[in-house]
Amino acid sequence: MRKWLLAAAGILALGISGASAQNYPTRNITLVIPFAAGGPTDTVGRLVAEAMSKSLGQQVIIENLAGAGGTRAAGQVAKATPDGYTLLLHHIGMSTAPTLYRKLAYNPLNDFEYVGLVTDAPMSLIARLNFEAKDLKGVLEYIAKNKEKTSYANAGIGSASHLCGMLFQAAVKQQLNTVNYNGTGPAMNDILGGHVDLMCDQTTNTTGQIKGGKVKAFAVTTKARVKNLPELPTMDQAGLAGFEVAVWHGIYAPKGTPKDVVAKLTDALQKALKDPKVIESFANLGTEPVPQDQATGAALVAKLKTEIEKWRPLIQSAGVYAD
Repeated sequence: MRKWLLAAAGILALGISGASAQNYPTRNITLVIPFAAGGPTDTVGRLVAEAMSKSLGQQVIIENLAGAGGTRAAGQVAKATPDGYTLLLHHIGMSTAPTLYRKLAYNPLNDFEYVGLVTDAPMSLIARLNFEAKDLKGVLEYIAKNKEKTSYANAGIGSASHLCGMLFQAAVKQQLNTVNYNGTGPAMNDILGGHVDLMCDQTTNTTGQIKGGKVKAFAVTTKARVKNLPELPTMDQAGLAGFEVAVWHGIYAPKGTPKDVVAKLTDALQKALKDPKVIESFANLGTEPVPQDQATGAALVAKLKTEIEKWRPLIQSAGVYAD
């Protein structure tokens, strides 16, 4: 009798699980953004969340949970109930955290289900408006002569601007005075105010300032020029051979989220990335959605594995770690 009851309970549990997945979603979904409101990742997240809401039939609500280079939010989502109602949108930081942080409360390759890639955002090297150099060659010459006083701003350890700065300093073989801010907003404010010299950040954050003539811009960090910033050469074209980095974003769910729920989320993401409003808004920000075959869980986990291996030696050689 006891075995029969256990079997019946198991069947009932499976039925409930299947029904909940079949009807999903029945309420609002929370998309956690691991950075402050108004930053480039937040901007991408809000555009995608609005578009995904249309096909899911429920609102995708943004929750900004900044701190510890994005690891605080990622750790919280990893421990959330795996029912499809708590998701994470994170950038390249998911691949650098395993090496950058000595203590990490989650494993990016073991503690999540993967919904899909969203966008590969180019980055751009910018400076305060009254910076002495006129082009990248001039920047490199200025740094060579003034490396002790040249300052570089970033949005904090683990941020995209921090990672780009690490690559840049390694490429030019110079150590700059790095200023770590608590978010992209304060870093950009000090660039605009002329208090720091340089920053490398996502075009989703810099395009408006560049087009508005509020900062100097020298180059983008992709192989090809950015459509919305055609006047800017690539770093390679401007004289820094082989320099390339883009900030990719992906959507994650807690490990154990039902496969058919993840499939619905992937389908909603793919539809969102074909939304004309998303395409236009991304273009205005200097980026574009990934191709449909990249907006999948398989593509995201493959990208994550590749990027972890790419960044590990760079971070280790730089000796930059966070607690």
